[in-house]
Amino acid sequence: MKKELNIVGNRKIFFSVSIALILIGILCNIFLGVQLDISFKGGTLLKYSFTGDIDEPKLDAFITDTLKKDVDTTLSTDGDVNLINVSLVEELSLDETTALTTALTKEYPKSELKLINSNSLDPTMGTMFFVKCLVAIALACVFLLIYVALRFRKIGGLSAAVMAIIALLNDILIAYFAFIIFRIPLNDNFVAVVLTILGYSLNGTIVIFDRIRENRQLMDSKTPIDQLVNTSINQSLFRSFNTSLCTFAAIAIVAIMALATGMDAIISFAIPMMFGILSGFYTSTFLCCPLWVTWIQHKQKKALLAKEAAKAQPKKK
Repeated sequence: MKKELNIVGNRKIFFSVSIALILIGILCNIFLGVQLDISFKGGTLLKYSFTGDIDEPKLDAFITDTLKKDVDTTLSTDGDVNLINVSLVEELSLDETTALTTALTKEYPKSELKLINSNSLDPTMGTMFFVKCLVAIALACVFLLIYVALRFRKIGGLSAAVMAIIALLNDILIAYFAFIIFRIPLNDNFVAVVLTILGYSLNGTIVIFDRIRENRQLMDSKTPIDQLVNTSINQSLFRSFNTSLCTFAAIAIVAIMALATGMDAIISFAIPMMFGILSGFYTSTFLCCPLWVTWIQHKQKKALLAKEAAKAQPKKK
């Protein structure tokens, strides 16, 4: 018989790893800060294409002096196209945009500057959009909670659902920290990443809970809950690992191609998604079900103590 990994027995180690990663992420958030995209914070984003070489610090100083506003200027590439990205927290009027374009054209006559994109969003609208995205994520978690609770109601559905949501929140935090660490502005891709990870990670959790439900009928009714769950996790481990590895490899290839071609929109999705997949495998295998076992054992111990206390009370004559 193949020896099983004692995942449930070593659950305190896995809990500690999750807590440590979250604490590291919180520290990164404190010291690095979060960057919000224009879609969330509002303001103006201008994109210019150009040829040749431009000194970024001098360009930033020139644009700041021209607009008399605090701006953030960066250079990037999109395939073979060189880009100037100008962002600021205020809305620019059409006259101000035209004046800046004219000034840049005069300052860099050999660079063939062209305004290829101009987006403006009121800060209030950006905040409203951000709040709506958070509401969408919260509603998704609520519906997933209800779904898991109903599907596994015969094995304590609500407690299983709560542990699944805790694991999913861990995945969301890991994806969020990936945006922070890699200095990726928080944009609508964050919502896409989170919703994708929610579905992906929950699928792995459901596979294990399905196995637990099956094994409860196949194994001896007196089998301890920790042994039942540990066996179920081990039976699903190879499948979950292979699925996660294949998905991670596919997205890693996409990320490498995006990095090579300078496709920032894909990079801002692929990199956090890679971390989310790793976290999804970890939480569905090493966090969710061991947490559930801890809760079940706590309830069993509490019920046993209450029973013993009732027996210890003197009977009334």
